[in-house]
Amino acid sequence: MSDEEKNKKPQQQGQLNIELDESVAQGIYSNLAIINHSQTEFVMDFVSIMPGVPKSKVKSRIILTPQHAKRLLRALGDNVQRFEKAHGKIKEQDQPPIPMNFGPTGEA
Repeated sequence: MSDEEKNKKPQQQGQLNIELDESVAQGIYSNLAIINHSQTEFVMDFVSIMPGVPKSKVKSRIILTPQHAKRLLRALGDNVQRFEKAHGKIKEQDQPPIPMNFGPTGEA
């Protein structure tokens, strides 16, 4: 039996083993999310907008079922509440209007 096999804990039934690649672990910065939906899916495009740069690209797109979108909404809300309890209220700053006449529409 190798050392790696000895150090692994037995996986409990129903437990999910999730791997995080190094390139994905770095993350992608986004300061704008554009969300559209159809009857069967929610599409979230994450964009990084930089001052003085007139054109921005979608950096990541996540497609969710309506059920997963609702669970994400609840999980994000719970995390924001816990963050604010630990660190104080998150202050929202006024954002300049961003033209929304680009990207996909709500049709699938």
